[in-house]
Amino acid sequence: MTKTAWVFPGQGSQWVGMGRDLYDDVRSARDIFEKADRSLGFSLSRLCFEGPEDELRQTINAQPALLTVSFACLEAATEIAGNNLPAPDYLAGHSLGEYTALAVAGVFDFSTAVRLARERGRLMHEAGQKSSGSMAAIIGLEEAKLAEVCRQSDTVIANINSPGQIVISGPAGNVSRAMEMATAAGASRAIPLQVSGAFHSPLMKPAVEGMIKLFDAISFRHPSIPVIANMTAEAMTTAEAVKTELVNQLTNPVQWQRGVEYMVAQGVDTFIEIGPGRVLTGLIRRINNDVATRNIGDLEAIKGLV
Repeated sequence: MTKTAWVFPGQGSQWVGMGRDLYDDVRSARDIFEKADRSLGFSLSRLCFEGPEDELRQTINAQPALLTVSFACLEAATEIAGNNLPAPDYLAGHSLGEYTALAVAGVFDFSTAVRLARERGRLMHEAGQKSSGSMAAIIGLEEAKLAEVCRQSDTVIANINSPGQIVISGPAGNVSRAMEMATAAGASRAIPLQVSGAFHSPLMKPAVEGMIKLFDAISFRHPSIPVIANMTAEAMTTAEAVKTELVNQLTNPVQWQRGVEYMVAQGVDTFIEIGPGRVLTGLIRRINNDVATRNIGDLEAIKGLV
């Protein structure tokens, strides 16, 4: 029996102009953008459509922008494609994308999700300003060898994205040293990432307290569809599990590869990436080339479902 997972992208997939075609042509998508603007008190939609790029790329803006455009894609796909969009057996999102998945699962509503994403971005940026942290993608080095590099350089593994693609995080000087060590240990490439801090590392601890206060003021519901946790790579089915995950997710690695492998082990053979870009589609293909993948990130792709 075929099983489907919907997956939602995280920071880095944003681009100026994303979502404009949906806003112009699909009423339900336009409603999402307008709701985001009202919830945040400024025109996030204009920032998505017109930039400037350096402003959209800022963590405080990129996170709510990606959540909004991903949600608008889903609303548009539901309106246009109807039953041609396969219903999900599982949901998952990469880092910030986990918030999109949780909103789709009904844990909190969209307006709450976009405000949480905005505050998460703000707190993560502020934590990054308190400590000069950075991140780098290490290509072509197995996890065990990279873990040893991290131990010796006082950095941490932040994202295990796919075989041969792992992101490290930590103090900026340490990450630079780790990049050199990883290359010497056999990595084919070490690529610095354009981020404002050492995300998914202990340097994000200052953001944790602020997020806990926000969560305490929100009523979490149990997910209506199982959501695969970034940290444990297992299904979350209770509100308590969600709250624990969102707190711990800030300072612990995103286990994306293991999450995808978990879903495949549960029988998922179709992954639909909903939102801007094709990052997750590419990672999933590298994790398991036998599954079917599809991306719906713009109006043309959505119309292709019909």
